[in-house]
Amino acid sequence: MKLYYAPDTCSLSPHIVLRELGLEFEPIKVDNRSKLTADGRDFRIINPKGYVAALELDDGQILTEGPAIVQYLADLKPERGLAPPAGSWQRVRLQEWLNYITSEIHAGSALLFNAALPEEVRSTFREKLFRRFDFLQDALCGKEYLMGSTFSVADAYLFTVLSWCKFFAIELTDWPALSACMARISARPAVQAALRAEAAQ
Repeated sequence: MKLYYAPDTCSLSPHIVLRELGLEFEPIKVDNRSKLTADGRDFRIINPKGYVAALELDDGQILTEGPAIVQYLADLKPERGLAPPAGSWQRVRLQEWLNYITSEIHAGSALLFNAALPEEVRSTFREKLFRRFDFLQDALCGKEYLMGSTFSVADAYLFTVLSWCKFFAIELTDWPALSACMARISARPAVQAALRAEAAQ
């Protein structure tokens, strides 16, 4: 398999999951501005959407969209428990979390990367994002991870998008349960390995 990624983007999530599962893969860096891969190809031919992540399977098929990629990967090694069994109620709960992170945290954070936003608009988006953090704080009280005591692909995704807070001068200390969850995820060897690998390339 090949993972097309760019540092400090949502492609960190499947990168973490690949390492958590111990799957063999080739990471291929993509320049988000030029849309060229590290080996000089036009990434838009690989993924016409033009953004990472993209997972190329051994048979040449391309899978895009992080929540779809991480569930596909988790199902390759179900014994690792990164996603509940397909068709189970708990799997639906996992999908609920992945959709929430996509629509409310990922999309809400990505807006803040726009340097052209007037400060008044930026402040409005920040306040909306903080209300989402309040929800996560309540959801994580008394739990180690989103699904309870077990790390899942949803946690890898949450960690990825919340790691962008450093770019917006947002501290998570006002949400202690959320901050503690981030610290637990950050300490995982697979997470550290993914971060080191992306920083080195």
